[in-house]
Amino acid sequence: MGFPLLSFIIFTPVAGAAVLMFLRGDDSARWTALSFTVLDLALCIAMLVGFDTTTHAMQFTETRPWVPALGINYALGIDGISALFVFLTALLGSICVLASWVAIDRKVKEFMICLLSMQALMLGVFCALDLFLFYVFWEAMLIPMYLIIGVWGGEGRVYAAIKFFLYTLAGSLLFLIGVIVLYFYGGRTFDILALTEQDLPFRIQSWLFFAFLIAFAVKVPMVPVHTWLPDAHVQAPTAGSIILAGVLLKMGAYGFLRFSLPMLPEASMYYSTLMLALSVLAIVYGGLLALAQDDLKKLVAYSSISHMGFVTLGIFALNLRGLEGGILQMFNHGVTTGALFLFVGLIYERTHTRSIADYGGLMKVAPVYTTFLALFTLSSMALPGTNSFVGELLVLSGGFAANLVAGSAAVFGALLGAAYLLGMYGKVALGPASVGARLAIRDVNAREMAAILPLAVFVLWVGLYPKPFLNIIDASVKHLLTHVQSRGSGP
Repeated sequence: MGFPLLSFIIFTPVAGAAVLMFLRGDDSARWTALSFTVLDLALCIAMLVGFDTTTHAMQFTETRPWVPALGINYALGIDGISALFVFLTALLGSICVLASWVAIDRKVKEFMICLLSMQALMLGVFCALDLFLFYVFWEAMLIPMYLIIGVWGGEGRVYAAIKFFLYTLAGSLLFLIGVIVLYFYGGRTFDILALTEQDLPFRIQSWLFFAFLIAFAVKVPMVPVHTWLPDAHVQAPTAGSIILAGVLLKMGAYGFLRFSLPMLPEASMYYSTLMLALSVLAIVYGGLLALAQDDLKKLVAYSSISHMGFVTLGIFALNLRGLEGGILQMFNHGVTTGALFLFVGLIYERTHTRSIADYGGLMKVAPVYTTFLALFTLSSMALPGTNSFVGELLVLSGGFAANLVAGSAAVFGALLGAAYLLGMYGKVALGPASVGARLAIRDVNAREMAAILPLAVFVLWVGLYPKPFLNIIDASVKHLLTHVQSRGSGP
């Protein structure tokens, strides 16, 4: 009690970035970044060990005055909805450093500083209990991500970075306007917990709902504001794609859970059918786009649009199974899709091509690589026994309970996922050896296995024994659902 654990979790990567500024040599930069991300991960494990799963209340809270004249505080805390994502961010931070060990060979120190800064800001988003503080973290994380894509990306990196920045900035400006409106209509406070207790008029709730919808939809991303995502993923370095898919996309869905549902319950219920329709559109359209790709990285990128559609479907089903499935699927998507982008990066380092047609017969030359790729491919298509199956089953169950048409369309989207994922794996790993497979391709090494194994563990752990993960989110989800249902039945 009294130990500022969340501040230590947020500022440990900042301390690492500060240390890096005074170091020379690429190897020292890599080892220092890895040390600080592993330390941060250890702090997050300690946080989960001490987390009380029986209460929905915020835990490990910290509050200090920041700008007293405006009622702005440095306020931190986590509940069951945010705890898993704090841990996921720290886990993927360490994996990103390992994935960049060889792939980033210029301006290594600067890259690691950007990566650590990005991790700190994302952790701040999940921990902030002050709306102004949340916005500072939310907006500031655009800068290191812009640099990661724009400096260390591929040939079209500048275009992709600018497109990413403009899309997300446009959404953030609407979010800022919503924050200001909430401040004046919500009792002139930025306290997130206090704002959830305000009973705003439906007219104000509707206006805020659509302002937040655009801001969060860009981050998710939802169709039709999704077009920045494939460019950003294709041009970003491997670590950038991992952190983008694994954590950054979760910010939008987290915004719905932290702001739209609890603060705007009447509007959330009123417009839930619209959100279910947009979610189904993303599931099916993203699946069709993925099915048409011949670029391995684009295929995984478009699959993210489809998979995040399942997340928003579960959230706006507005029932217990849907909400718990949506939150668990956010965690699962971070693990599985982060791993798939890691595998795309590993094979690109060896072949310098992402064209699926250039692969074939990799099972013969890289059996360990293709075995783990099979595991994550099966996870992405939600095979029973893997993590995504649990989340997708809950989402579909909640979706059918909320809207039969939406649930049926989501099943079709799941079938599309099986089609493009199995087709991709068959072309890459099986069949006759192609030009790419005849190259001198080595199998994964010890460093790469260190990045792969933790993700593989969570694929099987959540798939075979999801109870500890559902226990973390259960109390908070039940409280949120009760709040929405009790406040959302307006005239």
